[in-house]
Amino acid sequence: MSVPRTLTLPPDVQAVTLQTTRGPFAAHVARTTAPVGHVLLIPGWTGSKEDFTPLLPLLAAAGYDVTTYDQRGQYETPGTPRDDYTLPGFAADALAVAATSGHERSHVLGHSFGGLVAQRAALDSTPAWRSLSLLCSGPGALGDSPTRPLRRVVDAIGKVPLLQIHQLREQGIKRPAQITRFLAHRFVANAPASLKAMTQLLIDAPDVVDAVRATGVPTWVGRGTDDDAWPHDVQEMMAKRLGTEIAVVPDSAHSPAVENPEALMQAWLPFLEAH
Repeated sequence: MSVPRTLTLPPDVQAVTLQTTRGPFAAHVARTTAPVGHVLLIPGWTGSKEDFTPLLPLLAAAGYDVTTYDQRGQYETPGTPRDDYTLPGFAADALAVAATSGHERSHVLGHSFGGLVAQRAALDSTPAWRSLSLLCSGPGALGDSPTRPLRRVVDAIGKVPLLQIHQLREQGIKRPAQITRFLAHRFVANAPASLKAMTQLLIDAPDVVDAVRATGVPTWVGRGTDDDAWPHDVQEMMAKRLGTEIAVVPDSAHSPAVENPEALMQAWLPFLEAH
């Protein structure tokens, strides 16, 4: 989960509802007058478009049109129990959202669980992407562990109120009141079927890295210095398997886009400009 440090949208960033071939998606967009390209940002598990708020104006200043969105059933994007919450389904949503940008091809960055979606999108619709970037993500499932008991979360969804699950996860953590209220509101706004499916995918998603490399889509991999999700050696090996080296963003953990967006841009922008 990323924790936004502000909920105020920067100037020239708009909150919109995108009408796509796969339904409506809540999004934040930034558009430039003479764009050099388009970037699609996919949030992770229990996240939302707000996870990228500080990054949008930096990308726009570099000349890119930018779109980030709540995935199906996340926060302000609706979801029903009958929707497609498979990785191919989430990937098809990403393609549909990118298609609203007016650009024939896009750069795509997936954060955490969003990186699993972005990899699937690269496999399923390779010609649509100029490049693939994976931020604080992994080659497949994160897995269940005593410190991250995802199976317990799967079992609890539908039986325990979402607010209670959220409060257990946030127990003992001090945050500004506005952010505390937002995190609780965002969590309970998730469609239970979507949240349950995403959690299960974090437990058992397959490793598709070799197939992703075989697509030929240029790939960038980065993490925060103190990222606490996928082990650092796993991320480093993933980068090697993709034919690159991992970029480590200083003074950040699992959410460099909010923790140190300027350093993330410094590490990432040369890759975007090269492709």
